[in-house]
Formats: sequence, structure tokens, C-alpha cells
Amino acid sequence: MLDADHTVDAYKGLSGVERAFRCMKTIDLKVRPIHHRRPHRVRAHVFMCMLGYYVEWHMRQALAPILFDDEDKELAKALRESVVSPAKRSPKAEEKAQTKLNDRGEPVHSFRTLLQDLSTLTKNRVRIVGSAEGAEFDQVPELSPLQQRAFELLGVPLNC
Repeated sequence: MLDADHTVDAYKGLSGVERAFRCMKTIDLKVRPIHHRRPHRVRAHVFMCMLGYYVEWHMRQALAPILFDDEDKELAKALRESVVSPAKRSPKAEEKAQTKLNDRGEPVHSFRTLLQDLSTLTKNRVRIVGSAEGAEFDQVPELSPLQQRAFELLGVPLNC
């Protein structure tokens, strides 16, 4: 049994589920329909979809300082007059939205634009043709400050 406030809060929480479904199927992950005929394949497909969203959720949590996402949702929730009133952003999130900068002066991005920026990175294995000793080396791009910061927030070592 839930009281009225908790019932409304739970109902409004459905928007998060709908957003996750849209994210998986259309916006970010673009998981296309796959028609499986065997139960274990259907379960595996659903598992992969959920795993992809789980990874994205954790990435959004870690990357929140350089995303437009609200980092202080508890404060935003506390600032609401009532659970029925429209959701509000925290003052920090409002400032990020207005200035397009975080508290360190770094530009903030949407998750999609950040992924687009990160998708430009490649690590190439270069093999010199005709060399007697078969010389090979890795060619790693120089990271932009945004890319460096994203890897730092994700805990990815920069020397890989």
C-alpha cells in the first residue's frame, strides 16, 4: 500500500522506463528488432539490450559532470513544492543549462554529442611493409581535452 505521494512518484517514475526503452530502441543504442524463434535466443537478445542500457546508465552517472544531466537529483526533488508539481532541476543543473559550462568551466554536452566526439578515436596497428624485421607499432591519436576528461571520469587509463 502506497500513500498518495508515493503513488504519484511511482507513476512519474514510469517516464524513466519509457526513456530507457526509447534509448535502447531508437535514440542511442539503436537495437533493431530481431525475430528469434527459440526461447534461449529471445532471452539472450533481451539480456543484451538490458546490458547495453545498464552500461549506458553507468556511463551517464560517471560522465554527469560534463553532461547536461542533473547531478543533484535529490536536491531537485527537495525543491519541488509537491510530488504532483512538475519536476525541477537543481540550481547547479540550471546553471549548466544556461551557461553550457560546468563548475570547472568545461563545456557540457548531451550524451549523444559526447559519444559522437569519442567515436572519432581509433587505435591503429601500423605494419611497415618491406622491413626485414617486420616493424610494427600502435598509432594512437592525441586526445582533445574533452576526450581526456571523459576517459578520466570513466576511469579509463589514457595510456592504452
